[in-house]
Amino acid sequence: MTITLIIIGVVILLIVGYVAYSYFKIKNAPPVKTSPKIKILNNKNFNAFTKRGLVLIDFWAPWCAPCKIIAPTLNEIAEENSDLVTIGKLNVDHNQQAAQKYKVQNIPTLLVFRKGKVVKRIVGVKTKKAILAELRSA
Repeated sequence: MTITLIIIGVVILLIVGYVAYSYFKIKNAPPVKTSPKIKILNNKNFNAFTKRGLVLIDFWAPWCAPCKIIAPTLNEIAEENSDLVTIGKLNVDHNQQAAQKYKVQNIPTLLVFRKGKVVKRIVGVKTKKAILAELRSA
């Protein structure tokens, strides 16, 4: 019984260590280059951008590890689905007014707009398939 508990403890420590290592590796990774099909937004151009058809806005920050994880997925969606959706990115550190207006408390938060109104809210890292399903249902 004691040996079993020791083995379980060691396995747990290894898992926690691996997760911590992975998190810090991702957090300190350089930012992913944004696709040219994704518009960089700010407080001034945000409202005009969200009024055109179906729009997905990524509320993100450069220090956010999950934001770095989802960035390549958003690049792929922008490149492959420009007929379905227009994508914009809003840095919440530099544009707190818009983040507060839409009650963004966690990042990444993806808001889906149709004609200027929020129709979907996606919080956290999601797969490409899950994001596309949300966009198609909007």
